[in-house]
Amino acid sequence: MAGSSSFAALSCLVAVALLAATAAPAAGETETHLRVFWHDVVSGGPNVSTVVQVAEGPSSNASATGFGSVVVIDDPLTEGPNLTSRLLGRAQGMYVSAGKDSLSLMMAMNFVFVDGAYNGSSLAILGANPAERRVREMAVVGGTGAFRFARGYCEARTQWIDTRTGDATVEYNLYVRHDD
Repeated sequence: MAGSSSFAALSCLVAVALLAATAAPAAGETETHLRVFWHDVVSGGPNVSTVVQVAEGPSSNASATGFGSVVVIDDPLTEGPNLTSRLLGRAQGMYVSAGKDSLSLMMAMNFVFVDGAYNGSSLAILGANPAERRVREMAVVGGTGAFRFARGYCEARTQWIDTRTGDATVEYNLYVRHDD
């Protein structure tokens, strides 16, 4: 009996140590919070739009959610909520309408920074984006440049959407741990 209670106590100590180790950035690692505004411009025409639909399923047009549609993006990331705010980078990648019964997108995109402190660096974002929720969380799964070995998450909040055109502005708050 004494052996099993010491094993349980040791297991608890190991669990507490692991939790403490994951609560703060490791030595040589930085935690960064970034806020950018993502502008999905669907209605701008061939020279202005930042979105191109490249595929759809046989029933995508009949679906209320566009289920099966694949869209490629090169969306501006700005410092403020207005499209005319300072351009910090571009969101390049794609999203797929993956929700059959609700508007849920599967996002796969890189935030490529072209100005400011992170010019030349990028963050890779991947995950489900249930667009009807007020706050959506997706994973930051990697990065380059200043964000080498990045990991973390981002929270997306729709600031504005035109349901007629599909144009939208979304605030992204990114919480990232990466090498110094």
